[in-house]
Amino acid sequence: MRHLLLSAVICAALGAAMFGYQAQTPPRQPQTTADPYANNAAPGATTFPLAATAGKDSNARMAAPAGAVNQGPFNPSTWKYGPAFDAPAGSRIWNPVKLKMRQGGKVTGGTLFSATDPATYCAMANAGYDFIWTEMQHDQHDWGAVARMWRTCPNAKAVPGVRVAYTDEREIQHALDAGALVVVVPTVDTVAEAIEARNWTYFPPLGRRSNGGGQAFDASMYGNVPGGYRNTINDNIVLVLMIETLEGLKNVDDIARVPGVTAVFAASGDLGNFSGYRQGTPDYERAINIVHDAAIKAGVRLCGPLAWRDRPDFTCFQAGSETAAIARGVAAELGPLTHTQAKPEVGPWAVKP
Repeated sequence: MRHLLLSAVICAALGAAMFGYQAQTPPRQPQTTADPYANNAAPGATTFPLAATAGKDSNARMAAPAGAVNQGPFNPSTWKYGPAFDAPAGSRIWNPVKLKMRQGGKVTGGTLFSATDPATYCAMANAGYDFIWTEMQHDQHDWGAVARMWRTCPNAKAVPGVRVAYTDEREIQHALDAGALVVVVPTVDTVAEAIEARNWTYFPPLGRRSNGGGQAFDASMYGNVPGGYRNTINDNIVLVLMIETLEGLKNVDDIARVPGVTAVFAASGDLGNFSGYRQGTPDYERAINIVHDAAIKAGVRLCGPLAWRDRPDFTCFQAGSETAAIARGVAAELGPLTHTQAKPEVGPWAVKP
């Protein structure tokens, strides 16, 4: 309990030196803390040379101030996005998963299915995976528990990743603000769903993610990455869309071509579930190959279960759960001593007839 209280105090202290969005003359420094409002300017400390005259219509909807890039009547469809959040020239990829994908390497994600103990998460994150696939679709995790695990070992070898429940602003922004660098979205059936997933994953101009803060902005996570988190995260995020249904198969060519999609995932279990055929049968293999072909044509990565690591063109994989990993690890460690327990004739460990 004392450790939990200490963690809470530390997190509160980290929130005391934070970034803001107030108007000011000097250029803003990189955002390195989690609270977006802590550095708001004190009242009276800011001047507003381009503000509308008090009580008078400024005509801003029809005419821009002198020197504005966007002249003429206000029109969102023709708005030229400004350079305030451009990544600095020469910025390099700092997400090792994105970098490995670009290099053509095979990426593995270990599945954290039910654990909420940060020690378990951190052990998995340093066990050899590229990212940890924290399960938020099929388990009862809450975002507070997930955020706590991710911030306990922010520099673990495997980066935080998550399978969210659906293409939803709340789900995806919770994941990103907590520090996810790999976002997996299940059961994508249409281009509209793919665009929605993309929109909540990326900041403008590519997407619609809002700049609301969260521990991802903190210096203890990504606040001090070269170029700054806000300005470089669009180049570092990995977005994986899962194709699991017949409807998804019908639209996968167009889904894979949505700008911002990093990879499509041929869902081994649910493509069987929705097609009615098991792996190895011609109908099942046809479904998998449809996803394969879409990825190749779109130039995106192709993901599947770890058992398919030698299947042609698959370079992104979901590995087993924490409990499965423990069982395999113990078996590998003990070798011939595995399951050699004595067999009493009486008591709870007695062999049942």
